[in-house]
Amino acid sequence: MSRLRLKTALVMGAAISLVCGLTAQASQVQQAVSPAVKHDVSLPLREMAAMALVAGEEKGLGELDEESYARRLAVKKVGEPVEDLIVQRSQPKKLVTTPGLSFDGVPGVSYKVPDTNGAVGATQYVQWVNTRYAVYNKTTGKKVLGPVAGNAFWQGFGGPCQSTNDGDIIALYDKAAARWVMMHRADNAPYLECVAVSITSDATGGYYRYAFANPFNNFFTDYVKLGVWPDGYYFSTDLQNASNHFNFMGTMVCAFDRNNMLLGNAATEQCFQAANTAIHSFLPSDVDGLTSPPRGSPNYFVNLDPANNALDLWQFHVDWTVSGNSTFTGPTIIPVTHFNEACLGGVCVPQLNSTQLLDSLGDRVMYRLSYRNFGSYESLLVTHSVNTKSSVGVRWYEIRNPEGTPPTLYQQGTYTPDSNFRWMPSIAQDKVGNIAVGYSVSGNSMYPAIRYTGRLPSDPLGTMQSENSILEGTGAELPGNGRWGDYSAMTVDPLDDCTFWYANEYYSVSSLRNWRTRIASFKFPSCQ
Repeated sequence: MSRLRLKTALVMGAAISLVCGLTAQASQVQQAVSPAVKHDVSLPLREMAAMALVAGEEKGLGELDEESYARRLAVKKVGEPVEDLIVQRSQPKKLVTTPGLSFDGVPGVSYKVPDTNGAVGATQYVQWVNTRYAVYNKTTGKKVLGPVAGNAFWQGFGGPCQSTNDGDIIALYDKAAARWVMMHRADNAPYLECVAVSITSDATGGYYRYAFANPFNNFFTDYVKLGVWPDGYYFSTDLQNASNHFNFMGTMVCAFDRNNMLLGNAATEQCFQAANTAIHSFLPSDVDGLTSPPRGSPNYFVNLDPANNALDLWQFHVDWTVSGNSTFTGPTIIPVTHFNEACLGGVCVPQLNSTQLLDSLGDRVMYRLSYRNFGSYESLLVTHSVNTKSSVGVRWYEIRNPEGTPPTLYQQGTYTPDSNFRWMPSIAQDKVGNIAVGYSVSGNSMYPAIRYTGRLPSDPLGTMQSENSILEGTGAELPGNGRWGDYSAMTVDPLDDCTFWYANEYYSVSSLRNWRTRIASFKFPSCQ
């Protein structure tokens, strides 16, 4: 029997058990279709940014999920470290990459966590952290616009999209359409997802703007993620009941009507809600490169499944003509080598000269779920952080032919070459199959740093080469916070399809919340 087994198919409103070998418990899923509550066409962003009163725009309701976050940490314990069976401690090859630009991005404004995010486009790099964004010339690193309050995107739009500026942000580049896709959460009931699609490839120009509501209820949306696919912009979020101590209410996945949003037309969303509270923090797949998925291919979602020591793979097929034909199916359980969540999902990462331990977010897979179609095979890359005998390391996977029966876990590895802690990873691959993964590094004798490693297709499966440094931090986060990153961003240049761009956070001086961010690019010499 295959190592992969199909656990449950969740189709529209019904839960249908398709079990191979073991009985599985079905999850309840609901489907809903709803139009955007509002859409319009904006002025050029450079004009709206000039109009925005930054001090006022920074104001919002704050981090509403703090109560649920505190509860999550309260139930997590570091526990006894367990050796990872596929940990890589040797570095058989020196990582040789050609460095590009390296410059500071948007700094902190006393927000607990940056949600460091960004993407590279045709001529620009856009970085968005909690509350503010900036646009940079990708050739020189010179700032073109910003930092500007995130809701400057929504000048003149009205409602919570314009009046609130509270994080869980995403900046993506739709490579096939040469457009920017920006999203932030409106943290003021009704909770909205505010999605802006650029009219051209210039991030400082005009945008088609949309506000989408939760079609099931008015739950708070937490840890939102977005992926670009040919037939939609795919979205995931964890749902919390803000009126009842932010109790976890399950997960929701949606498809936004990309084709109409690229034209500025009225657009709808199709959503599924899974009430199974054992499932959380889905990632939607996001296309790298200019080769599209096979025609009619579903978008793929992945979540971490520690109960089964596995990854869960889901398929979202959307039909914009007959919504009743849309399906969200899965999970296909993909067993992986045994792992223990980093810090058992909580706080345990040490720093030099600070008693404050840092959050690992080890209870979930890390953004993005990178998809690439090589023609002869399709590839998904995803990462998370795991406990090792002495520290925390980066666990990474490559899944091939995800629509197969079964899909293939092609390779996996855990990277932790020394006793320092590595976490908050993000992974991608270039057009020839070179893989790069960036992450944070910290330990008892060092401040948090930003580094990366990588591999060539010819390297032994499951192995990475040595690591390179982007920036060695010179300060620690002081007590009173404990949050870190929430996510970082590894993306690939859409023009040469070779150059990696990575963004993460660090501290230049020891302080509370006055974090900084760094943006850096590099490429493998074998990619031309």
